[in-house]
Amino acid sequence: MKTKAGNNKNTILNLTVAAGVALLLWFILSAGQKLNTSVPQLQPSGSSGSFTEGLFAGLHFQHSLSVLILQILVIIVVSRLLGWLMSLINQPTVIGEILAGIALGPSLLGMFFPEFTQFLFPVESLGNLEFLSQIGLILFMFIIGMELDMGVIRQRAGSAVFISNVSIVIPFVMGAALALFLYKSFAPETTRFLPFALFMGIAMSITAFPVLARIVQERGMTRTPLGMTAITCAAINDITAWGILALVVAIANSSAIQGALFTILLSLLYITFMLLIIKPLLNKVALKYTVRETISKPVVALVLSTMLISAWATEVIGIHALFGAFMAGVIIPDNARFKQIMSEKIEDVSLVLLLPLFFVYTGLRTQIGLLNEPGLWLIAVIVIAVAVAGKFAGSAFAARITGQSWKDSLLLGALMNTRGLIELVALNIGYDIGVLSPEIFTILVLVALVTTFMTGPLMAFINYLMPSDETEVISSGTLKVLVAFGPPEAGGKLTSLVYRLFGNNSKGLKISALHLTPNTEISIKNAKQYEDEAFSEVKKVAYEFDTDIKTIYRTAENVSAEITKTANRGKYDLLLVGSSRPLLSQDETGGRARHFFENARCTVGLLIDKGTDTLSKILIITESGDERFLYEIAKRFNPGCSIESACVLPPSVPVNGAEVKVLRQLSAADNPESYSKYDLIVTTPECYRDQRDAGAAWVDGNTSVLLISR
Repeated sequence: MKTKAGNNKNTILNLTVAAGVALLLWFILSAGQKLNTSVPQLQPSGSSGSFTEGLFAGLHFQHSLSVLILQILVIIVVSRLLGWLMSLINQPTVIGEILAGIALGPSLLGMFFPEFTQFLFPVESLGNLEFLSQIGLILFMFIIGMELDMGVIRQRAGSAVFISNVSIVIPFVMGAALALFLYKSFAPETTRFLPFALFMGIAMSITAFPVLARIVQERGMTRTPLGMTAITCAAINDITAWGILALVVAIANSSAIQGALFTILLSLLYITFMLLIIKPLLNKVALKYTVRETISKPVVALVLSTMLISAWATEVIGIHALFGAFMAGVIIPDNARFKQIMSEKIEDVSLVLLLPLFFVYTGLRTQIGLLNEPGLWLIAVIVIAVAVAGKFAGSAFAARITGQSWKDSLLLGALMNTRGLIELVALNIGYDIGVLSPEIFTILVLVALVTTFMTGPLMAFINYLMPSDETEVISSGTLKVLVAFGPPEAGGKLTSLVYRLFGNNSKGLKISALHLTPNTEISIKNAKQYEDEAFSEVKKVAYEFDTDIKTIYRTAENVSAEITKTANRGKYDLLLVGSSRPLLSQDETGGRARHFFENARCTVGLLIDKGTDTLSKILIITESGDERFLYEIAKRFNPGCSIESACVLPPSVPVNGAEVKVLRQLSAADNPESYSKYDLIVTTPECYRDQRDAGAAWVDGNTSVLLISR
């Protein structure tokens, strides 16, 4: 009672204070109104036709900060959505992000909803968008520089340097030759032929190292000879292309040859200073501070300051800030831990928040409506054809000369032909310094889109025409099992379970372990580290049982779909996964598990692990004894396993020919302890769900459960 009375008293006091404050404020404001006599009254705006007129006219839609926040929100949502849609058709997410930029620009949204475009992207707001996108690009190019593994480049530099150089020279010459026919019609009036021709050469010869690296990761080619060659060639290509681009910008920005030579001299001095002075200093910092789990804020500030000073220096010299950011990334110490921590601190902000702004800013400049004549579209097709022929054919030809097979040469050509984001960066630089007109800029953006989009289908077409000769010969009685897992511990448990169930079977067993990183935007070096960590427990099991286990590592946007595709493509007999509960349910057989049960064209096993250390005694539970496939699978269990069976209902059909007999019928009165003598219970997902709903004792017991669905 005292507590209730105290609460009432506090409420009355709070209301009294609030009323007193309100009365005092009213008095102050009323008195202050007399001071407004000399201030002119604001008249309501007479504008009409605005997207926000009427009811919403009083809201602060057009404040610069609210406009910028709304722009960023819309850009992120649309970019993520289209990126996800592209991943569903096995395309790099960067294509969706580029398309998002074009869709939000005058080519689509501005064409059909001009008022909304003016509301979302008013002309006066584009300056803020441009500068933020440039910051995002600086961070991105810094990451690209860090991703270049100079050790791998040095190890495989022989043939890779030749392939990379040929893949630049041939399309570069073809692009410069193409400029002869495009200069009069498409070059801005103030642009000389030399910078225009050089920029056309750059546009034809550039390769998108980040996109190529993602494709190699997604296809599990990172440690194959072809994948390593492609990554090395693309890395060398990146370094060479950015060097040429810096040279071209210096020439384009200088009105006389003396100015260009002076800019080139300053650039060489800058590069020498970065390599001989700054890099050793950063190596000492990395050596001292990477023994810890993280990097201190002063060190992060030092690295970011180095990046910004480098970008500022190259901007002042006249070869663009992005080259400085790229160079700063290249000189970051070759220490995997140091680079990983720095990437983790920068990547999410740059790739998710700021980089999509660049795509939209590019999309706002891309006006597909300018190609309003059949002749312009014909020129666009010719430019795309020259770009593909030069890069694809040049790379494939060079690879063939170095001794690569025709298939690997063509696949390498397809990979090197992808241009992606790096092409857009170069094009925007050309547009900014006035070398490219809006028409040729739009055509070259289409080149970046088409060449990136065609990489996956072209590789699939080459693989279709030239199937691999290294077909695996497997005897008819061999059991092929694919173990898909997330945490390394789960991989070890699942692999161990497979071997203890089937390993001593005389008909043979082939195990493949699959781990997918649910992110296609990780660096090559980090991917290798993740792969080694993921399979650490699997390799221990392989060593323990003295058996060979094939490991498969890839990155993927949709992990469940990629696991199913791998199982179906590999024609496995059994897909084994661990259980996980969906976010809004307690059903282990839902979510990802349901996806596997419904889409895999093989038998699927789902382990609900409760501590399976030995497999001496196994219980098979069926609903009516009719689930014959469980008994057929049980025939392949190791001979040392003691197998019993129990039914929910009396069997309607005899279990003819099975080595396992139905011993008893389950009872709701069963004690959970009666199941503790078993090491593993095997049943179907349907039976498990029915028994769980009925409150069966064994469902919540301490025995691990293996759900098998055909």
